Amino acid sequence: MNQEYIKPDEWSIIEEGFDPETVKSSESLFSIGNGAMGQRANFEEKYSGPTFQGSYIAGVYYPDKTRVGWWKNGYPEYFAKVLNAPNWIGINVAINGEQLDLFKCKKVENFKRELNMKEGWLSRSFKATLKSGIEIQVDVKRFLSLNLDEVGAISYSVTPLSGDANILFEPYLDSGITNEDSNWDDTFWNTVKVTQNGHQAFIEGHTMKTEFHTCTFMESQFFLNKTVLEIKPIKRKKPKFIANMYEHDVKQNETFTIHKFGGYTVDRNHAKNKLVDTAQKILVQAKKMGFEGLLDKQKQSWATIWEMADITIDGDVKAQQGIRFNIFQLNQTYLGKDSRLNIGPKGFTGEKYGGSTYWDTEAYCIPFYMATKDQQVARNLLKYRYNHLEKAIENAEKLGFENGAALYPMVTMNGEECHNEWEITFEEIHRNGAIAFAIFNYYRYTGDYSYIPEKGLEVLIGIARFWHQRANFSAAKNKYVILGVTGPNEYENNVNNNFYTNYTAQWCINYALENIKIVEKDFVSDYKRIFDTTNISDAELKQWKKVADNMYFPFSEEHNVYLQQDGFLDKELITVSDLDKSQRPINQKWSWDRILRSPYIKQADVLQGFYFFEDEFTAEEFERHFDFYEPFTVHESSLSPCVHSIQAAKLNRMDQAYEFYLRTSRLDLDDYNHEVEEGLHITSMAGTWMSIVEGFGGMRIKDDTLSFETKIPKQWQSYSFKVNFRNNIIKVNVSQDETNFELLSGNDLDILVNSKSVKVTKK
Repeated sequence: MNQEYIKPDEWSIIEEGFDPETVKSSESLFSIGNGAMGQRANFEEKYSGPTFQGSYIAGVYYPDKTRVGWWKNGYPEYFAKVLNAPNWIGINVAINGEQLDLFKCKKVENFKRELNMKEGWLSRSFKATLKSGIEIQVDVKRFLSLNLDEVGAISYSVTPLSGDANILFEPYLDSGITNEDSNWDDTFWNTVKVTQNGHQAFIEGHTMKTEFHTCTFMESQFFLNKTVLEIKPIKRKKPKFIANMYEHDVKQNETFTIHKFGGYTVDRNHAKNKLVDTAQKILVQAKKMGFEGLLDKQKQSWATIWEMADITIDGDVKAQQGIRFNIFQLNQTYLGKDSRLNIGPKGFTGEKYGGSTYWDTEAYCIPFYMATKDQQVARNLLKYRYNHLEKAIENAEKLGFENGAALYPMVTMNGEECHNEWEITFEEIHRNGAIAFAIFNYYRYTGDYSYIPEKGLEVLIGIARFWHQRANFSAAKNKYVILGVTGPNEYENNVNNNFYTNYTAQWCINYALENIKIVEKDFVSDYKRIFDTTNISDAELKQWKKVADNMYFPFSEEHNVYLQQDGFLDKELITVSDLDKSQRPINQKWSWDRILRSPYIKQADVLQGFYFFEDEFTAEEFERHFDFYEPFTVHESSLSPCVHSIQAAKLNRMDQAYEFYLRTSRLDLDDYNHEVEEGLHITSMAGTWMSIVEGFGGMRIKDDTLSFETKIPKQWQSYSFKVNFRNNIIKVNVSQDETNFELLSGNDLDILVNSKSVKVTKK
């Protein structure tokens, strides 16, 4: 079903009316995060209906032992998983001794949940009639602080409506939690110590195997009609649980409120033996600022983020809500402060994909962070891969490669491959190309070449060595071929000569060769260091060049297009429009055998190559390939609609571009893939940003110059966005009648508009 219960609103995600059938979906959609931690929108009070509990700490993971039916040499030993962390948000609530549980209430009225994206908070309110007949009004607000990013705050108020009542709040911490996606039902956490000190409580523990040490903490304050109450806690303690119980007699229509502060300190950031001390200091800060003080800071921090990152759309509320939801969730997931962190496909909203790093970061996320923040944030994402170069070399060695060849992992937490589906782990090697392309893309956009001699060239050399060794010479074709791969289209496995993979391999080798020459000439000391580290030789570089110059690309003379892979035309070429709608989505309706024999494409594959390397093909070639491949594309990957939206806009097919834009921007809000309860599609959200800025805005870098070819859907009156280009902030305003460019900060700048040079100056 589509998520029709989500109300259109420019700045908020709003749900009205309580429905147990949508609770798990809403837990995903209303998720909150601050870059350091995040959580699904679980209820604070007990809920006995279907729910997917989830709280997550950035960078904390567990190596869940691989589970496969048939072990093959080279399989990773484990699949790294972001862990469901100890729960700090819990508050048991009882009225006259009866526990509040929305799943068991006689009646729930006026239920409203709001995720306010402008200010960065989540609220919930409802009137409940308990089984005993007691009526109460409940109002809840919570957020994860961007300012004190180890703490979150909850305000939870209960107002008795049908008479005086005794109300009990029991804030608690619970480390007896599990992951829904555990392979073996292992215990992921070891609880070491549970302590209480007045209103404060702490659970110290560590992850098994990876030994991440954490302290989960809480402290509470109480108010009656905004007047501070001093209530002595009654402690309730178990081996993995600590609670403080607080009771108060409340008159009818008076409001009893708890402010709960909680969160995590982690040994990634503090000494192991100082986690409780640090937590106490954080609680002192949080309590001193108070809930409202922290919330004011939260609003200011989000105002600063939106000042740069916002995209406005006039005349189309659903489109506006969609893009802001995407931008909001990206900023909740990753803020660029810590180069040890990266962006998981589900962020802090679920456990699927293990919360690990994929090639999505380089292919889709880096452009968003380059343009909406300063270039250091994007550089940190590149640095993440440089820091894992040795692991990438180890990954290649495990598969028989040598001499410093590097294969970056499909899925990773620490640089080591931990994905264990053969056709993905060992065949979807095109991800190496995305790593190299991101280095090129970073330099192209920022003009900061320093990254390449300092770090990037060593990565490029390792990748080029991999492609050189992965290709083999075919005497029959008199060309170099790459066999047994999976391209971006995962509805094809173990194919030969995937065009995108072969083209990317050729490009990577040539780009590495080009930069070796530049660094050798202009960065002598860096070159000597790299030469000593990598032992590259002229003979080796000649071998690389031979492979690149003689790479094979499958081509159809009949259709005048590059083929997705050898044998693509052997398929029964029935387009998606001729496929019975009852068969969609095919990944839920068909056997894998049937999918693999079909012509259907999960996401851009050949067209991914035309997206990355647009300048290397003519407009006629691009249009021909789009017309051939898009009709076979089922768009059952979250990464598909954004690329096709950008390309449809380039072809001036605005109805199609708009349709793809709505699909990428509202992928989760409208639950196109019928799986939102598992979590959000965070990395594809950066593609949504690209679909406006690169699609409708037509932003490119041409001849080292910022270029725009703007278009506007007929459904919109106007739209605007800002980009930070080389420390110059430019605002682009597009209406149905005209396009205006404003230089908000920086120096006068020459840009290209529809291929003509225009100087942008500050007013």
